[in-house]
Amino acid sequence: MHRLRILHAIHDFLPRHQAGSEIYAFELCRALAAEHDVSVLCANYDPARQHGHVAWRVHGPLTVIEVVNNWLCRSFEDTYRPPLIGEQIAHILQAVQHDVLHVHNLLNLTFDLPAMAHARGIPVVATLHDYGAVCPSGGQRLHRAGQHVCHVIDADRCVRCFRESPFYAQISFGRIASWTRAPGRLRRAARQWVRRFPRMAARLARAASDAQVLAVTPEDIQRRLRAAEQMFDDVDCFVAPSAFTAGEFQRLGVAASKIRVSDYGFVPMLRRRREGRADGPLRIGYVGTLVWHKGVHVLLDAVRPLPADAYELKIFGDTEVFPEYVGDLRTRASDLPVQFMGAFPRDQTADVYAQIDVLAVPSLWLENSPLVIHEALMAGIPVVGARLGGIPDLVADGRSGLLFDPAVPGELTSALRGLIEHRERVEALADGARMAQVKSIAQDAREWNATYAHVLGQARLAGADA
Repeated sequence: MHRLRILHAIHDFLPRHQAGSEIYAFELCRALAAEHDVSVLCANYDPARQHGHVAWRVHGPLTVIEVVNNWLCRSFEDTYRPPLIGEQIAHILQAVQHDVLHVHNLLNLTFDLPAMAHARGIPVVATLHDYGAVCPSGGQRLHRAGQHVCHVIDADRCVRCFRESPFYAQISFGRIASWTRAPGRLRRAARQWVRRFPRMAARLARAASDAQVLAVTPEDIQRRLRAAEQMFDDVDCFVAPSAFTAGEFQRLGVAASKIRVSDYGFVPMLRRRREGRADGPLRIGYVGTLVWHKGVHVLLDAVRPLPADAYELKIFGDTEVFPEYVGDLRTRASDLPVQFMGAFPRDQTADVYAQIDVLAVPSLWLENSPLVIHEALMAGIPVVGARLGGIPDLVADGRSGLLFDPAVPGELTSALRGLIEHRERVEALADGARMAQVKSIAQDAREWNATYAHVLGQARLAGADA
């Protein structure tokens, strides 16, 4: 294939945001950059800078084009079609002149991006990471207040959920910031404050205005869903990392003929020799973002009934991203053998897994194909995971790990207790984990090259027939 100009679009990006989809997008782009000219379009919420500001920067071998989206919304439609952000992106598309658009997530950008690319004759592909297209509160399809998974999109429930989301707080604070014209230092301090105390920021913003911060109705939610369906039509090919996710998006309106299933690729990870003894405490690990829908609080509640001298729990994740939630976790962990290990550089990932005997994945949302499970399998670490979403596609129950039903109280506790009482089973599951196949990022890049060639060929044929 000849050298292409490829634009990857994602809601946020490294180094400030280091969740699974951002890490995967970076590794894929880095692999593709060996053969193509790869750029990344992303957004960033930053009240210290002007809404709509565009910055060009470099991260590794990649050119990153970052648009500041401070959620200055006059209507609910502006949350998914922000006018100024759309205008800035149109200028970027004109400047980049790419051959292919690869969408990862349109949150913080605009649902119109695929149509804007098509208007320029550019084919569009997309990786289905989460449900941001149909879930306005972040893409997890999880109603926190009601503590249930949204198997069906209910517009009335979406209205309530959105008003309780961090995005509503961002809209509220954005109005205050735009009114005050605060100087840079004050705006930077305010940015940190709103991230640490989003609910308090939302209350202050509401108190500062006689009018409702943003009116949202079930009809608004329905219009957003119709916009998502139009966006689906403007994407030429979707890739779902799990069969579960593919099925969900077919149910949500994407034609089966436009979806193929292909798991993420990963940079091979060296296996470190595990520390500890077979007769010592079971070393349980959690690795990932410390956020409510990842279920870290569920894990802490599950280990509390276990003998305190029979296990230790290490929690790896940035404690500064959602500090209010981490404060609750620290309270729950009181008097337990739990350590908050903090964030870690990507080049120390193998060392992290060498410190644990089993990885817990207690997610509450319909996970796709979690990065941490692949990492654990590459490290030869068995996984105790929730029987939700794409997790059962990765964890062979009883062979490379154990599955538990998060809706059944005590199941996670029982699974961990069984491993504590039968330590030989941990080693048997570790043997199964070492046998699991994980696709390399190099293979993934080759598959994407084939996909790009396919959609470009289709575009040429369509142009010839026009």
